[in-house]
This record gives sequence, structure tokens and C-alpha cells, in this order.
Amino acid sequence: MSEVLRRHAEQQYAEELGALLDSDDRPRPPSWKLSPWAVKTYLLGGTLPGGFAIAPKYIGNARLIEIAIATLATDRALLLLGVPGTAKSWVSEHLSAAISGDSTLLVQGTAGTDESALRYGWNYARLLAEGPSMAALVPSPIFRAMQDGKIARVEELTRVGSDVQDALITILSEKTLPIPELNSEVQARQGFNVVATANSRDRGVNELSSALQRRFNIVVLPVPVDLAQELEIVSRRIAEIGRALPLPVEKPALEEIRRVVTIFRELRNGATEDGKTRLKSPSGTLSSAEAISVVNHGLAVAAYFGDGMLRAGDIAAGLTGAVVKDPVQDRVVWLEYLKTIVKEREGWKDLYRACMDVLE
Repeated sequence: MSEVLRRHAEQQYAEELGALLDSDDRPRPPSWKLSPWAVKTYLLGGTLPGGFAIAPKYIGNARLIEIAIATLATDRALLLLGVPGTAKSWVSEHLSAAISGDSTLLVQGTAGTDESALRYGWNYARLLAEGPSMAALVPSPIFRAMQDGKIARVEELTRVGSDVQDALITILSEKTLPIPELNSEVQARQGFNVVATANSRDRGVNELSSALQRRFNIVVLPVPVDLAQELEIVSRRIAEIGRALPLPVEKPALEEIRRVVTIFRELRNGATEDGKTRLKSPSGTLSSAEAISVVNHGLAVAAYFGDGMLRAGDIAAGLTGAVVKDPVQDRVVWLEYLKTIVKEREGWKDLYRACMDVLE
């Protein structure tokens, strides 16, 4: 049987979670697998007594992670807010893995998500044959999290319709899920909570009602503060993905990753890194997640259609596709950047020529 494409966090980092569990003697909230201190160490990295190293899962402001963990130890739900690519889903998954040992209790929010995805549905064959019963009920991930005292995840909450969103109000305020068809309810066990994520670019799509917002503690995850931090994030994730997707390729050149990250930061911020030149920004977000995708795409091109070494020609197409989301306006922005910045920057002419070949 072939290896799964992507393992859940609790599977991929089972050794680290086990080491933390063995060394964790601090107080734990009810039903938590690890103490808040151990959850923080798992997210931010550290060295345990005995020298066992915990790799960081999130690189950024440690205080934000502390606030998120402390929130989940109370009866308040947690909403991770930010622009695309700021590791909201990544943090949500790893918080659930460390706290509950289970990151799979997930509701993926879309425009088509209905109320049954948040509450429960029915096995209609059994419903017609037997009538309403617990055996005919199909529990949602939130339903199961309430029963088991675990963390439930709701991704892209603002993509869900407002009427469906409000199904969470009773769950979050009363910690119960009514089942009127059975004249019954499910009461949440200790340890239950909800981590939701929302894209700040989606404001105005399906904004949260004030009643629902009051039931969340909101933590805003920012974009990386400087080039070095973003470079570390991208390099680390590329290495992790590379182990899951073994490509017949040399270790990716740090310089190529640096160029991709620099381009994304400059276009995103509307200025060169030295602050001397103002730039136009494209319509896309150009997040760290997209930079990771560009480099991984380049690695695949280099592995299967090149000599295995990552070069400018391997990343040019992915880079252009990431920047040029609008074929008219973004193309103008990208061409201007290539001709005024990339072409004139020392050692970057190979990237300029490769990107121009893609555009022609």
C-alpha cells in the first residue's frame, strides 16, 4: 500500500507529541492531552529535558500563540483571522492535534455548506424505515467533538452563509446542541471548544453577526515581519513537503527561495526591501503559502524536465502565474517590476530573461 499523500498532524508529528506527553508534568485543563505549556512548545518549538528537539510549527509572534491556547482553555471559542497564507489553517490543525490528539474533526466552510454540516444530518434510508432515532442520525464533526470533549475546527467561516453561521450561536453560548426531532440534546463534555478561521479578504462576503462575533476571541495572524522570518518559514515548509513528496532533485538552492520570497514581499508591500523604490502591487495576496507552491512547482519541473538543480527557468512560470491573477492589470504591474527591478538587480538577469520568455 502506497504512503498517504498528506498525514494528519498527530500522525506526522507523533514522535514529538509522545515526547512532550512523557515529559509534561504541568497542570492540564480537563480532557487536554497536553498542558498549555507543552502545547506552546509543540507550536513554537523547543528542546525538552534530555535534549529531544521539537521543531517549530509556527514562526512568528509567540504571544499570539499563547493567547490562542489560553482562549481554548476557557469557554470562549477561537477565531483565527488574517489574509490568505498566514498559517491560520496550519495553526488550527496543530492546536487541535496537541490539545485533543485529533485534528480531523473538521468542517470546511464553502458557499454550499448547510446547517447539517455544523449540527447533524440523517441517514434517510434508516429514517424512512425506522423513524427518527439516534441510530438514524449522522453526527457532524462538531457533534462528535461535543460528545468526546475535543476541539472542532471550522475552516473559512466567512464563506458560509450567515443563516448557517448562526447555527453556532447556541453551540458556543449554551454548550448544547438541541435535537428537536428526538426531543433531546447533546451537552458538550469538558474539553470541547471550536477553532474557526476566516480570511480578512472575505469581509463583506458573509460577515459574522455581532452575536456570533461576541462568542469568539479573535486572534489576528499577521504576515511575516521581515525577509529573514519569511525565508525561514518558506524554507522549512519546503523541506517538510519535500519529505512527503520525494522528488529526484537536489536540495533546493536557498538563493532561489530567497529571490521568490523577496519578489513576493516587495510586490506585496509596494516597495523594494531597501525602501528606495515605490512599486505597484498586483491584485493577489502573494502570501508565504504561494511562495512555497512556486518553489515546489519549480522543484518538480527541475526534477522531471531538467537536470535536478533548481534554476530561474524552473520557477519562472510558477512565479508569473502567482503574480498575474488579472491578465490585464497584473501583467502591467509584473512587466514594470521585471524591467525596473529584476533586470537591474545584480545577479538576477537570468530570472528576468526566464520570466520574459514566459510572458512572450
